[in-house]
Amino acid sequence: MTRLELVFLGTGGGRFATLTQTRRTGGIRIISDSLHMHLDPGPGALIYSLNMKLNPQKLKAVLMSHCHPDHCNDAEILVEAMTHGMTSRRGILAAPRSVLFGNEVCGPVISKYHQQTPEKIIETRPGVTFTVDDIKILATEAQHSDPDTVGYRLETRDVGAIGYSSDTEYFEGVGKSYKGVRLLLLCVMRPSGEPWKGHMTTEDAVKIVEEAGPEMVVATHFGMKMIFRGSAREAKIIEEKTGVPTLAASDGMRISMGAKIQVERAKRKQRGLGEFAESL
Repeated sequence: MTRLELVFLGTGGGRFATLTQTRRTGGIRIISDSLHMHLDPGPGALIYSLNMKLNPQKLKAVLMSHCHPDHCNDAEILVEAMTHGMTSRRGILAAPRSVLFGNEVCGPVISKYHQQTPEKIIETRPGVTFTVDDIKILATEAQHSDPDTVGYRLETRDVGAIGYSSDTEYFEGVGKSYKGVRLLLLCVMRPSGEPWKGHMTTEDAVKIVEEAGPEMVVATHFGMKMIFRGSAREAKIIEEKTGVPTLAASDGMRISMGAKIQVERAKRKQRGLGEFAESL
């Protein structure tokens, strides 16, 4: 692997950002020379993939962190795409118990029908490891209202490691799971001074970054309070307090990982509803 690319098909999260599509909620496509993988396919994942010329039938894996709609709404249709209309036994479906089987709080969200055709199904919980092509993936601990929620650490041989926190509140040691990653993706739902149980604020992100020590941080999965406050301003706070380059993700943004980490913002407006979102 000489290149790994991340395409942000959505940077919104939470109920009202999702319902209004002020920021899109399609998740993240991860692409290498031989791999297409979709992480947390929320509402719009299929449509935004097609709009950005990312053929969902190329998928080799669909990964989910938990069972809330803004992370898994389009999962079944992407499984259908990955299995070429449920005609080919192929691909990996990786998700926690809540998504696959349900728990006392939520789920399941992937039907028995849709679980029949992937070549492999992996129930993820903290400490579980598996591989997709030549990427080693570790499920990491998260603390969220879905008790089965996990984050992910993706290890590659050539371009380094990526961490993805998913939705989580801060707890002691959460950053250690992402120690030494080159790129750390944090779901920073809330801005400074606006805590919400089970979710991350800007202050929480600072503590995680200090524990992990990544090369670069990208904040994403913004709720409405973060959007109105200004995600770019909150990302600047993280950078100033940690000394680690930090960006606020934008819809349609691409990150290419090679010898350097390069960021390309969408040239056209890649937001949802709401004219104000373009400047946030």
